[in-house]
Amino acid sequence: MIRQYRTELPAKHRQDWQTVRLLLPYLWAFRGRIGLALLFMVAAKLANIGVPLALKAIIDDLDSSHLPETVMTLPLALLVTYGSLRLATSLFNELRSIVFAVASQSVIRVVSLKVFEHLQQLSIRFHLNRKVGGVARDMERGTRSIGQMLRMLIFSIVPTLFEILTVTGILLYQYRPAFALITLTAMLCYFALTYAVMNWRLKFRIRMNEMESMASTSAMDSLINFETVKYFGNEANELHRYHHYLRQWETAAVKSQWSLALLNIGQGIIIAIGLTWILILAAQGVVQGELSLGDFVLINGFMIQLYIPLNFLGSVFRELSHSMTDMERMFELLDEEPEIKDAEDAIDLPAGPASVRFEQVSFHYQAERPILQNISFEIPIGHTLAIVGHSGSGKSTLPRLLFRFYDTSAGTIKISGHDIRTLRLHSLRRSIGIVPQDTVLFNDSIEYNIRYGRPTASPEEIIAAAKDAHLDEFIEQLPEGYQTIVGERGLKVSGGERQRIAIARTLLKNPAILVMDEATSSLDSRTERGIQGALQQVTSKHTSLIIAHRLSTIVDADLILVLDHGQIIEQGRHQDLLEQGGVYAELWKIQHRKESGKNEQ
Repeated sequence: MIRQYRTELPAKHRQDWQTVRLLLPYLWAFRGRIGLALLFMVAAKLANIGVPLALKAIIDDLDSSHLPETVMTLPLALLVTYGSLRLATSLFNELRSIVFAVASQSVIRVVSLKVFEHLQQLSIRFHLNRKVGGVARDMERGTRSIGQMLRMLIFSIVPTLFEILTVTGILLYQYRPAFALITLTAMLCYFALTYAVMNWRLKFRIRMNEMESMASTSAMDSLINFETVKYFGNEANELHRYHHYLRQWETAAVKSQWSLALLNIGQGIIIAIGLTWILILAAQGVVQGELSLGDFVLINGFMIQLYIPLNFLGSVFRELSHSMTDMERMFELLDEEPEIKDAEDAIDLPAGPASVRFEQVSFHYQAERPILQNISFEIPIGHTLAIVGHSGSGKSTLPRLLFRFYDTSAGTIKISGHDIRTLRLHSLRRSIGIVPQDTVLFNDSIEYNIRYGRPTASPEEIIAAAKDAHLDEFIEQLPEGYQTIVGERGLKVSGGERQRIAIARTLLKNPAILVMDEATSSLDSRTERGIQGALQQVTSKHTSLIIAHRLSTIVDADLILVLDHGQIIEQGRHQDLLEQGGVYAELWKIQHRKESGKNEQ
């Protein structure tokens, strides 16, 4: 059984130059350092090209000198020049590395922050449709590939191209055109072959990326659901699923490798033919007296300086192609438009107490499956409204609409008279606090998770919030107290303790509007009774929306709505609904009998 994951983004393959163009604004911000690195690169290459020229002069001078004093003066100066050029080459290369490192790492940091910020702004629908492991892998590969691409451009491709043009110009100026023509022809054949084969091999890299993301997602999903795997004894199935993606990755990787071998063979043939041809011409020139021995050494030195980098340039182009593919997937994340975003004329929600109003609100995830239909209600400032209903009635969709994770399909939601679509998202969500049904905590300390409600809170305020949530006694029993790590998703603490941390976090936020989405569903009756007084005290100070599982927690609500299949079928206060003898009364009887049975036991 293989579960399919949608980790890949829509296929919108762009040309490499388009990918680089997207990176240019980030590079432009550090143009000074990048420009300085390029200057050091040019200086290093000029010094490197000067080495064979100095060696030619030394050999020619030694070959033509007969007087001892001449040998001790001119060649000595040339030898010092030769050594100085070698030193200058190394020095300028290292200066280039130092200057470029700062620019490269800064670009990676800025792009990483940009992508992460964009992911935070994308709608909840995007994140529900994607697997975290795949998206994280695409982001990691993309940001890493930026550094690789910049290093290859600054340290390999640009220097090699500069050296090719400079050497070709020197050959054309000093010697017969045939030397420059052969050099250029060999280079053009080399680059044409490399470009053609790299484009052909690109599909293998894309497939490798897809399968690597699938494998990463599969492993992460299995480890996150570790207990579920153990409950059902499905370790073998998880291993088979992971192996399935690894095998497909392996197949693509093997094809990529043998296609690379073919490319290397072709490149080697071109280099060998070009180098041999030029050296034959140079040797003929020496024999015929057209060239000196120093000229032969110079031409040979130039060819070695050109062709040795070309041996590595093939792998550089391969890695550059891979980097472009990885960067493209990362930039496709930036192409995703946020489904929910601020209007151009959005305003901040005024601070202070707030009312909530739903006006004929309807919502659906899919057009053929409505979740809410014509929901209307109002929660005045300081009042409490409770929502009850069977599972799947649409109760938990209401907070998502209130937070504007989704926009309504029809109707309007207003806070203090303002349509929430006219409010800035940060301002809107800052004014609402929620204790969700399923609390997920950060893999950090209890203090960090409580402080998350208001990062600027003092230690005293954190302790006060923990006491209000009846969490302080539990924390005091822990050896590390508030610094206790709660584990991945908070799994090191019980469900009830996670819920109390969530309550403390929301109390610390102190929002104008409080949402309790079955906030006590994970608590035992004793713990629930212990914090019920605190919850009632808190809700009395806020405009509160309570989605209730246990009806005993909402008997004091100002208004209770009963939902069924996305519609309000009953509404009123607790006693009124009991007297009506409808769905609410039936739910109350069922829960009352269960509670009575537990008490008798």
